[in-house]
Amino acid sequence: MPRHVVDGAILQCSFGTTPSVMGVLPQMRGWSTTPAATILDNVPMTNIRPFGMCMSVANPQVAAATSAALGVLTPQPCIPCTATPWKPGVPSNTLGGTPILNDTSTLQCNWAGVITVTDAGQQTAQVP
Repeated sequence: MPRHVVDGAILQCSFGTTPSVMGVLPQMRGWSTTPAATILDNVPMTNIRPFGMCMSVANPQVAAATSAALGVLTPQPCIPCTATPWKPGVPSNTLGGTPILNDTSTLQCNWAGVITVTDAGQQTAQVP
């Protein structure tokens, strides 16, 4: 059964070189002492932190560096660019009226990467 995602969860981007730690602000999050995530916790640099280096040529920085290197893929520092909420979340369970985030949800980066949860940050709270 999927687990509820909380502050400190481990995330991975399909075009990133390293995992990242999710940040969840403590406002209106209260089933435990650790802030719990919703599908709207998708803000770059606040919730979604960098994944090391980006290897997606859809990223303008990577495309420019790769072009300058005569077509040799040249990764650049990751700066997450996420404009849409996590999907699908758990619509039947909400926090502050927003569906909670479970560890099977994914988040699309504008640079073609897919962000997934590799560790929910806790082991006890399961959700449908």
